[in-house]
Amino acid sequence: MRKYRIGITCFLASLLVVFIAGCGQETVTIPGVVSVTPAQGATDVVVNTTVTATFSIAMSPATITSSTFTLTGPGGTAIAGAVSSSGNTATLTPAAVLAYSTTYTATITNGAATPGGAELLGNYTWSFTTLAPTALGVTVTPAPFAQNVALAATISATFSQAMNCATLASPATAFTVTDPSGAAVNGTVTCTGAVATFTPAGGALALYGTTYTATITTGATDIQGISLAGGNYVWTFTTIPLPPTGTPAPTVVSTTPVSPPLPEDVNVPLNQAVSATFSEPMDSGTIDLANFSLTGPGGVVSGAVTYAASGNELLFQPSANLAPSTTYTAAIAGGANGVLSLAGQPMAANYTWIFMTGTTVNTTAPELVRTSPGDTAVGVQASNVPLNQAVHATFTEAMNPLTLNTTTFLLYTGTTATGTPLQATITYDDSTFIATLTPAALLTANTAYTATVTNGATDLAGNPLGTTVPSPYTNPWTFTTGNASVMPPVVLGPFILPFGGFGGGAGMTNEGIHTVVNGDIGTTGASSTVTGFHDTSLPIVGAVWPCTYTESPLNMGQVNGVIDTAAPPPTVNCPDEGTAATMAIATEAAGEARTAYTTLQGLPSTGVLAAELGGTTIYPGVYTNASSVGITLGNLTLDAQGDPNASWVFQIGSSLTVGTPTAPESVILTNGAQAKNVFWAVAGLPGAIINYGGGGTMVGTIISQPGITVSSPGVATVTTINGRVLALTASTTLVNTVINTPAP
Repeated sequence: MRKYRIGITCFLASLLVVFIAGCGQETVTIPGVVSVTPAQGATDVVVNTTVTATFSIAMSPATITSSTFTLTGPGGTAIAGAVSSSGNTATLTPAAVLAYSTTYTATITNGAATPGGAELLGNYTWSFTTLAPTALGVTVTPAPFAQNVALAATISATFSQAMNCATLASPATAFTVTDPSGAAVNGTVTCTGAVATFTPAGGALALYGTTYTATITTGATDIQGISLAGGNYVWTFTTIPLPPTGTPAPTVVSTTPVSPPLPEDVNVPLNQAVSATFSEPMDSGTIDLANFSLTGPGGVVSGAVTYAASGNELLFQPSANLAPSTTYTAAIAGGANGVLSLAGQPMAANYTWIFMTGTTVNTTAPELVRTSPGDTAVGVQASNVPLNQAVHATFTEAMNPLTLNTTTFLLYTGTTATGTPLQATITYDDSTFIATLTPAALLTANTAYTATVTNGATDLAGNPLGTTVPSPYTNPWTFTTGNASVMPPVVLGPFILPFGGFGGGAGMTNEGIHTVVNGDIGTTGASSTVTGFHDTSLPIVGAVWPCTYTESPLNMGQVNGVIDTAAPPPTVNCPDEGTAATMAIATEAAGEARTAYTTLQGLPSTGVLAAELGGTTIYPGVYTNASSVGITLGNLTLDAQGDPNASWVFQIGSSLTVGTPTAPESVILTNGAQAKNVFWAVAGLPGAIINYGGGGTMVGTIISQPGITVSSPGVATVTTINGRVLALTASTTLVNTVINTPAP
């Protein structure tokens, strides 16, 4: 090290910014530590953290070693790790995860120097404390006791903490699936972060209508060796039955260009691709030119058919531009030799639609219109982001789903879109134009991230993404995490989840002939407390459904699921309902509904709920009103701001009224909002009264302490519930009501 002769005046000056030999003869910049991670005194630090120090100037890598950059635990015990440096940043990566609830001390000694040999004036030391251990929990897919599980469904476990994947991934045996005989299903387990996935050999389970058992043993541990609380986690689920003739089949739910009813789509651009979105995942091997055709006056149009599994979407790209001012017919083959779902079920019939071209090609670029989380630069939903946050991008028009992938939608650590992007999966929803990036592992606490969508993403005409993004959004965009994951406000238990309606112990009543419940219904009361319904659990015999609950010619409601009640069975021909087993299911479901209600009412409020919500727009949050709430002066809009996982909880101290006896009102979902994420907790009499005059669409899961009434006697207009109506202590009454139970 070069030596200097220093006068007292020079020495004092050197303590500030420079080291001066001979008072002006030579100046050497003294390095200093300007920031560290974890920060001095930080608490709740994740146990797999790295330790970094940022200097005021670039340092010599030869002087940043395990001797000059150290980490010690209690009693000064040295923590082994790898030390590296680049520019003005030094990083220490512990060789093993740190201990929980432990204070560690990091030290940079004055042996750390610049390339010119200037050292730190003295050792730099700071301390931080790791977070406390928590019990290891797990949620699973399919849910426990789930029915009608597709043979190719994902079998996965999401843990509450990052896992030691070596204890889970094949060839480990901590995650297994067995058939009813106890024989192990051949498959592999992959693990990333907090998620483990079991994939059967061949990509699908082998047996229809079969109850499989999945097991995660205590051999699965988190990164600190903590195993599941309470011992092995075991659950069962049942695959979809072999589809009998006449049962519901996969359908086409939307097309581009749009499908009938007429008039057909007109002025379609000549360079337009054709797409169709199915109601469920399809067998990609059946999505081909043998089962899809586009025909014009000159015959079949040549092109390529592909399948985007992320959106259940068929995509046909013509080999050349379509002819101008021409009518085309698109057709998807149904029947046994046509397209099939992943469960092997065909569409019931061919699906066709027509459209007419215009005279020009589409050259308008698609644009990003919204991002979630937003941008730190403009403060849009961008701070304290949960560690389990997915990233969403909303576009101005339908996109080509095949161009939304891990090369065009990217997430980086830091404040720039550079470096190595994080591993993630990309999905796309054609109905909302929202693409979602889900990181393969939890994000790191208190860290900046940057997301971007490149111009490799195109619309269905092949136009690349443009550069116009409305303020306050940007592309790329940045956000900063907090220090915790945020789970949904309430997770409905596996017993109550499939129910579209529940009537406490008082039963359920239907009036009218247009009621359809796409889900289960039930009560803890006797089967005689359910009136005006039949279910489709057993095939129809002649003109009679075997499981019929006191129907009359004017009061017949169909349940496309099962009806769970106490004894006795509703009819002689329905021996498996109205039994001890269905009573047990109803009892468990009632308990789960009660738990969900208590949880909803106990959540911390984020805003005051007005007495009248009609004509307003409400953003995600938990809203409270100790009295009654109405949606009677217009529709209510729930705006997810581009986040399909956004949720709403409405805590209502008294009653909920939607619509009036003369005018229905609706709840409208926009910008990615989903019915499964909307909850209404109703505490007081008369409970929930939904569109008493009939009509309208209500959205969300309504859990009411008193009863629930939908429409009124003698009203023929159908009222729609995209959600659930669950009464805890009183009855639920439906009049010509269609209930669409949300998927999990």
